[in-house]
Amino acid sequence: MPDRLLAVRAAEGDDDAFAVLVRRHTSRLLALAHHLLGSQADAEDAVQEAFLAAWRQLPEFRHDASFGTWMYRIVTNRCLNILRRAPRALPLDTVPEPTAHDPGSSPPCVAETDAATAALAQALHKLSPEQRACWVLRELHGLHYEEIAHVTGTSEQTVRGRLFRARHALQEAMRPWR
Repeated sequence: MPDRLLAVRAAEGDDDAFAVLVRRHTSRLLALAHHLLGSQADAEDAVQEAFLAAWRQLPEFRHDASFGTWMYRIVTNRCLNILRRAPRALPLDTVPEPTAHDPGSSPPCVAETDAATAALAQALHKLSPEQRACWVLRELHGLHYEEIAHVTGTSEQTVRGRLFRARHALQEAMRPWR
């Protein structure tokens, strides 16, 4: 059943329809929140709060965007509010490690890859929360500029500017690793 129909049914009070939407979107939203907040526990809290807010706001949901994009916006806003309230250091494992190391990789190669991953995590932490959100939504979640603008409540031009500055900052930070 499509999200749009499930959202309409959930807005009419169908708990089962909302449960399907929650199951369908939780993993992507948790990944987004974890990338933005750097903590699995904080990510779980943010996503749970976002679903509670969505449940309350469903009758007002106008369907100008897909349910998934709407949820990205709610989760992103929750995460940005958390980041603005209490800036804290991100753990070095914020950026996921490469999916698999070559079994024949030497320990020095593995150590270098781990160090580069840690450097990228530190560089991401130095971005503003707004730049980090745009970069994560684009590069890790594959959203288009229009979708990112909708999620962040800004214009496409603002998204392009934030992405440009984020990419430039990350490129500078990672220059020693080239």
